[in-house]
This record gives sequence, C-alpha cells and structure tokens, in this order.
Amino acid sequence: MKSEPGDFSIDDLQRVGTEPWTGVRNYQARNFMRQMQVGDGVLFYHSNCEVPGVYGIAEVASTPYPDPTQFQKTSKYYDPKATHEQPRWELVDVQFSRKLRRPLPLSEIRGHADALGEEFELLRKGSRLSVMPVTGAQWKRLLSLE
Repeated sequence: MKSEPGDFSIDDLQRVGTEPWTGVRNYQARNFMRQMQVGDGVLFYHSNCEVPGVYGIAEVASTPYPDPTQFQKTSKYYDPKATHEQPRWELVDVQFSRKLRRPLPLSEIRGHADALGEEFELLRKGSRLSVMPVTGAQWKRLLSLE
C-alpha cells in the first residue's frame, strides 16, 4: 500500500496504531482491497518523496467496508455518484506492525526485478496503483533485503 509521507507516513501509522485506508479512487486498487482479509500483511510504501520505497510493515485489521469520505461533501474524496445504498469505494483498516530496520528504496527493489517476477506490479512500467498484491514469495524476497 502506497502513501505519500507528507499525507500519511509509517511514522503516522505507528503513532495512531490503526487507521482506515481512505481515499482509494481507482477501481483496480479498490478491487485489490476488496480481496484483503484480516491479518494479511501490508508493505507500507512511501511514494512521491526523495527516496521512495518500503518503510514498514502493517496488517489488515478489518474486512472491507464503505469509505465514509465518498459521502462527505467537504472531503477531497467526495464522490457525488456514491450512495449509502450503493457505495462505490471501500477501505480496510490498517494496523501498524513495525518499521523496517532500514528502508528498501525503489532503486534497490528494481535491482531484484528478476527474482520478484514479471507479475510484480510495483515494477510494471506506468503502474501507479496505491494498492497492489504481493505474493508470498515476493514478500519473503523483499524482506530478505532488509
């Protein structure tokens, strides 16, 4: 799961403990979130910063439920087409697990592209999803770099 550290960082998650992952407004990312289950691991990725990369680990703390920001007219995530009867956007709560001993920069992750496989969404050209799947083998490989 990607977040810009100026908006919400791994340090923020550590401070609050658990946070709803609001604001996902891409259907593919939303669909990935819909597949998440309580206890699933999350690689917390900082994007749009000096050193983008994986900075921590969290876990899914709730089943998916409607993102309340889609109904709030004052929210930048407001969606006038969403209704309480038929919400368009969902989220999961994410709970802090730990910060990595050292960040895993995207530049280093790219150096292991062959081991991570072609299906590793983060390294696909043009991929900008904020939520993407990681296989068990990819998870182990990434954390072995720590």
